[in-house]
Amino acid sequence: MILGNSHKVAASASHTYGRCNKKLAVQKLRRRLMRTLPAIIMVSTLALFAEGASAQILEGRTSLVQEQDTATSLVALGNRYQHGEGLERNFQSAIEAYCKAAKLGDGQAFYELGWMYANARGVERDDSIARYLFERAAEHGHAHALQVLRYLPVSALSAHPSCLRPEPVVQREEEEYVHPFPRGPIFELVNRLAPHYGVDPHLALAVISVESGFQPKAVSPKNAQGLMQLMPETAQRFRVRNAFDPEDNIKGGLAYLRWLLAYFKGNVTFVAAAYNAGERAVESHGGIPPYAETRDYVRKITRLYRKAMHPFQSHVVNASPLMSRFASISE
Repeated sequence: MILGNSHKVAASASHTYGRCNKKLAVQKLRRRLMRTLPAIIMVSTLALFAEGASAQILEGRTSLVQEQDTATSLVALGNRYQHGEGLERNFQSAIEAYCKAAKLGDGQAFYELGWMYANARGVERDDSIARYLFERAAEHGHAHALQVLRYLPVSALSAHPSCLRPEPVVQREEEEYVHPFPRGPIFELVNRLAPHYGVDPHLALAVISVESGFQPKAVSPKNAQGLMQLMPETAQRFRVRNAFDPEDNIKGGLAYLRWLLAYFKGNVTFVAAAYNAGERAVESHGGIPPYAETRDYVRKITRLYRKAMHPFQSHVVNASPLMSRFASISE
């Protein structure tokens, strides 16, 4: 009996000891947690601060470029980003600054961009783009651009960097309308002749409307002549004897449109731009040249002729290398 009670006392003491140990363990854990909690809070705070600071840095880079309003200051900012002078080196910000300056016509900006593309600074090396940029720099009087061009592989066609590609001509809703071409001898002549050249009569009428306003004797300040405003060399090229004779002029203009449609594979926008500025200008700029007159001309033609593509006769001439480049981009 006494022995049994002693077992009970021992069990009770053991149970009490176990509860004390658990209470001590909980208290230790609580004290440890209280000691480490400030450190956890501090780490979390620093992480949030770093994230915010990073966002502010990125935002600051963008705002620095946006704040500059002169080509000289943009080129200077681009140099600082490119070489890490007083700012963290950032090639993308440098390219952004140079592109903005190049759009303002700065030769040094074209040169710096060309150097980045030729040497794979923040972009993949692209000799075609580098050639285009050095050519533009040379056109703007940059002293070393022509020397650098000698060391680049000869490219069949120079190419724009994405930030300098001409913006597409956008038709606004309020500008869209259908022009009622005047019925009469010229209208009938175009409708009779155009099918023989594989040209939509409405495209030819749109060109006549914009070029001369249906005036057979029209002469431009640059000596473009007749209904379709043929330059003397273009008239000679397409065997026009009398540019002021309506039928002779329309035949020459239709022959030129047929050639341009084949050369630019039916791209009406490029054809219109080339009719105004010349096919070489379209090729050298990789699309519609950034001339105010040409862009306005293209806008007027595409308002009158709504089709983006026109059938073409591929046997007339080999297509421009520009069209192969556009095809590869679209793929």
